[in-house]
Amino acid sequence: MARPVTIIGSFVSPYVRKVLACLHLKGIPFEVDPITPFFGDDAFERLSPLRRIPVLIDGDFHASDSSVICAYLDEAYPGHPLLPADPCDRARARWLEEYADTRLGDLLIWSLFYQRVVRPLVWGEPTDEARVAAALEEGIPAALDYLEQQLPADGFLFGEIGVADIAIASFFRNGDYAGFTIDRARWPRAAGHVERTLEHPCVATLLAFENVQRSANIKGRRQALLDAGAPLTEQSWGVREPKRGVMAL
Repeated sequence: MARPVTIIGSFVSPYVRKVLACLHLKGIPFEVDPITPFFGDDAFERLSPLRRIPVLIDGDFHASDSSVICAYLDEAYPGHPLLPADPCDRARARWLEEYADTRLGDLLIWSLFYQRVVRPLVWGEPTDEARVAAALEEGIPAALDYLEQQLPADGFLFGEIGVADIAIASFFRNGDYAGFTIDRARWPRAAGHVERTLEHPCVATLLAFENVQRSANIKGRRQALLDAGAPLTEQSWGVREPKRGVMAL
């Protein structure tokens, strides 16, 4: 029997969450090496030259970048399609995934989650309150104004849930971890779409592992995840001291 696909990454990363949800959708067995963001040894850097997570290992093949990984999964494995069949819809899905990974990543991860969660807890540094304020007052509202025009009032973007839906919603879970909630009265489509996506079994099944990883001490985190039933691999690419080079959360 072939080994499961391995994903190196953190359960709380929106990029890793996207990949794991897509693996669930397609019914692909997988294991996770729960590397802590900003940790990683030289062997990890050989797999991910930009020191980013997630990394996929599938037999002798490996790849980094969540969009590359999801495209590979959709092309290499049967099952639930991650992208729609129509060429125009596929292009739109790819664009919305890219918009999430870049613009929402900048706003909800680097300007909010990183500032409010990672800087004080990982680096022992103060939050850049000016950057947080700019994101909350200008950047995030503008992004939600755009998404309100793109997202459906009901269901998912292209009928069945796919990678574009997951990519968008994933960043708002991290926003929630940093204290941000979408104003349903102002952005009802965006709020409803994010809620439906995060409640879908492919994403919801990951929440328990995220809660463990957010709450457990780094040294005891692996055992806590095992106790919670997380599908972990025996391999580990982590090191004892953090390195700022791991760019994607």
